[in-house]
Amino acid sequence: MSTFTIPVGPLHVALEEPMYFKVEVEGETVRNVEITAGHVHRGVEYLTTKRTIFQNITLTERICSLCSNSHPEAYCMAIEQIAGIAVSERAESLRVMASEIKRIASHLFNVAILAHLVGFDTLFMQVMETREIVQDLKETLFGNRMDIGANCIGGVRFDLDSKGLSYLAAQLLRLEPQLDEIVRHYRTNTSILRRTRGVGVLDRAAAVDCAVVGPVARASGIAYDVRTKAPYSAYDKLDVPVHTLEDGDVWSRALVRLAEAKTAIDVLRQCAAHLPEGPTGPRERPDVPAGQAIAKCEAPRGELIYYVRTDGSRCPERVKWRVPSFMNWDALRVMLADAKVADISLIVSSIDPCISCTER
Repeated sequence: MSTFTIPVGPLHVALEEPMYFKVEVEGETVRNVEITAGHVHRGVEYLTTKRTIFQNITLTERICSLCSNSHPEAYCMAIEQIAGIAVSERAESLRVMASEIKRIASHLFNVAILAHLVGFDTLFMQVMETREIVQDLKETLFGNRMDIGANCIGGVRFDLDSKGLSYLAAQLLRLEPQLDEIVRHYRTNTSILRRTRGVGVLDRAAAVDCAVVGPVARASGIAYDVRTKAPYSAYDKLDVPVHTLEDGDVWSRALVRLAEAKTAIDVLRQCAAHLPEGPTGPRERPDVPAGQAIAKCEAPRGELIYYVRTDGSRCPERVKWRVPSFMNWDALRVMLADAKVADISLIVSSIDPCISCTER
């Protein structure tokens, strides 16, 4: 049987952002994949050297919408290392809370897109409606539904009083049973299982070879999570289980994300129950001397690493980041091998790719 080439992208209904896949197929079976990036390069790394150290907090938050809190968090941690700034225990706990709220919203969005690609639009709308609980929570606590502006160098820009904590608790009580119902659908619904079980398999050995991170790695049996392997903020004081599955297919990646969303609810309750007293940030804008540092955090998509070098001036000399999608999209060649054409969009979506922050 002869092979032919199918172009997928750079604009495609299954892709949130522009990316081009040249897919060679034999009949309905994928034989080879070439990935071509570079369609949304914005030069943000260069722009960071033209903005002041403090302006870059706002700039890095706009690198990616779903991981928008993780970028300034890692950036601030690197600057704090260079300047020797100690963050208060209260600010560290509040940083964790902002991160976990964003994690729930990000995971639910990806799981909803999976339902849409399967053709189960009723479930898609149910998951997105549940996600609105988290979106309302972000808007109430931070004043925005996406870029929440939570971080500053030396702490956070928000605080939670008793009223805010009560609202958080009430929203989590609304969210939890709805999330349990969504998990039940993904575990038992035949439409979901038929399209996702055994599809886009990345076994543990291939996952190690590709050095994947985040839910993609954990769905292939790799128990790596920055929150437990290299704890930052208040994670060393919290119980954060690492959820893994062994099958490494589309279904496993979705179930890991749903399990992590449920864990995020528990982490938020731990933080709220033991929120330390103290300041949330520095009283004055700190001076940042010359130096360099590396910081990393567990973004919703996986390990996010920041390198920052300063020379004592108002602007950083170099800012560089390595995002989870950069590590994960190379594994698509393995996942798509011998897959059916109809499953291409499902498999690509299952790594939750963020093209903008990868091409930076």
